[in-house]
Amino acid sequence: MKLDILSINGSSTGRSIELPDSVFGIEPNEHVLYLSVKEYLANQRQGTHDSKERHAVSRSTRKIKRQKGTGGARAGSMKNIMFKGGGRAFGPHPRDYSQKLNKKVKVLARKSALSQKASANGIVVVEDFNINAPKTSEFVGIVKNLNMVNVKSLFVTPDYNENIHLSSRNIPYAALQVAKDLSTYDILNCKKLVLLESSISKIAETLA
Repeated sequence: MKLDILSINGSSTGRSIELPDSVFGIEPNEHVLYLSVKEYLANQRQGTHDSKERHAVSRSTRKIKRQKGTGGARAGSMKNIMFKGGGRAFGPHPRDYSQKLNKKVKVLARKSALSQKASANGIVVVEDFNINAPKTSEFVGIVKNLNMVNVKSLFVTPDYNENIHLSSRNIPYAALQVAKDLSTYDILNCKKLVLLESSISKIAETLA
């Protein structure tokens, strides 16, 4: 797949780049995409939730009413789950929600996500650029030139660049990610994937 390379002014540079078919041109595997996103979201959960069951509630243990003959449910104490202020039945307790996928499955998921994005014309290639000092207005200007204001976009850089990172982090509709740290969820969670020219070879190298 061949794409034109745009300048940060939004105009074409007259050059184009070939996206490697081994990464951007495979048949997307929907089930692997589902597994990868499920793993990512599960790993975001803290799992610190807790609740007090009847053994943990601090209330009287006196028997409230006789065992039989009242017509109602039996109740041993005010800790019973049917009373207000009683224990919680089968409540959540702290647990680890983390999941693990095989490395080859994760690689296939990222390739599938990139291929899906490419087939939907969701990838834009921009020439490499640098920002001399952390200035949000400069990054906003680049986004405006690319006609991506209020469009959920993800900019992918070949390496970590502190000035670009600091300039982009206060823009709600634009995110930034380094090529080697790109995840399936990141790719699927944006409308436009903006690849800096040098980042394409880094992505191909990571997913080789």
